[in-house]
Parts: sequence; structure tokens; C-alpha cells
Amino acid sequence: MPDPQDIDFLLNEWPFQPGTISARLIRAGDGREVMQMRIEMGALQMETAGRPDGQHPGGFETYLDYLHSLLLHRGEGFALSEEQCLEIDREFVQFYHRRICCLALREFRRAVDDADHTLGLMDFVAHWSPDRNYTASHEQHRPFVMFHRVQAAALAAMQETGPEAAIEEINGGLEQLRQLYVKLEAEEQFDGDELVDQLVQMKESLREEYQVGKTLNEQLADAVSAEQYERAAKIRDEIARRQSGRH
Repeated sequence: MPDPQDIDFLLNEWPFQPGTISARLIRAGDGREVMQMRIEMGALQMETAGRPDGQHPGGFETYLDYLHSLLLHRGEGFALSEEQCLEIDREFVQFYHRRICCLALREFRRAVDDADHTLGLMDFVAHWSPDRNYTASHEQHRPFVMFHRVQAAALAAMQETGPEAAIEEINGGLEQLRQLYVKLEAEEQFDGDELVDQLVQMKESLREEYQVGKTLNEQLADAVSAEQYERAAKIRDEIARRQSGRH
């Protein structure tokens, strides 16, 4: 009888492919859905909701939730300890792995949720970090996480509503990235940023493939800029009508 701890069968039937994110959704023995990611010398298995490792730190769904509960009790005197910083890093990496798997599996809303969680971790660190170096070690990844979030939100909108909604998501995400660079006093880097370029290319590809002209919000911005206020009012009415029709 084969050793139940032997995972040769799993690794042999699911070969590792360098340069590719190999992920899949399966049913575990108890029937719950789990996500697996093939890595070079094994595989990762993650829960599809809550914390990817399935743990409940301090009885909470995620470590971030636990930290918010500590903050409520300790107030303004709160500061992250070395141990808490290590736990934040663990959760940061776990959500990164699941986020890229969600993107590979076209589970775009799940990818958006995981990106939002990671950005929430970064925000918490930015407020309560013990030193600037620890903050910087997280903030350096913020543009990349935002890029993933915009990409996932646009692709989800494409699935659910259509190309115009996807373009609007990209436009909104690009503006958020621009504001980040303004905050960092590095606005001149925005136009040459590789992630920004990828989002712009994604937007233009959608326009070309689906023959989408200017979106209503783009038309509204043009009308306001040209001081065409009557036209702008009509466009606002149409935007409101469409939004009410989605609810």
C-alpha cells in the first residue's frame, strides 16, 4: 500500500511549467473547494475564502481583522511589534499567492477582494509601522498590487457588463495610480511607468477589439472641459439612468 504521505502521484500528474502560473480549483475530501498552485518542488493548497492557510488568528478571519481589534482596545498608543510585523508579512505573501492564482483562473472578483485585503494591510502598516524601513518594504509593492486590482476589476467588469465598463475601471485605476505618484512627489514618473503602460495598452486593445468609442464618463469630461454644460447635464442623466438600471 502506498504511503499516504507520498505526493509523487500529485507531482507527476501535474508537471511544473517554468514561467507559468499553474493553478486549479478542486474539491477536498470533505467537499470544500480549495485552490492549488503548482510550484517548482511541490504544490501550495489554499482556502478560497478568508485567510488562504485557513487559520483564524486570535479567532478572527484574517490577521488584519485581528490587528484592527487590537487597535480598538489599545487606541492611539498602539505600535506594531516585531512579531506582529512577521505575521503581517506571512499574510501578505499568502494573499499574493492566492491573488495571482485567481487571476490565472479568471476568478477576477476574488482577485479584487484579495488585492483590497493586501492594500488594507499596507494601509495599516503605513499608520502603525515601528519604523520607516518596514513601511517602505511594503509600500514599494503598492503600485503592483494596485495594477493587479485594476486589471482584475476591469476583466470582471468585462465579464459582467461589457467593454465600456472595463474601460471605465481602467480609467479609474489609472487616476488612482496617478494620485499615488502625486502623493509620492514623483508624478513625472507616471507616464513612463511600465504598469501604467500595460493598463493603457489593455484599454486601447479593448477599444480596438470591441470598437468602443469614448465612454460616457470620458464624454462628460470633454463636455465639462469645453464648458458645454447642457451636453454635460444630458450625459450625467444617461450615466445615472444606466447605473440605476444595474440595481
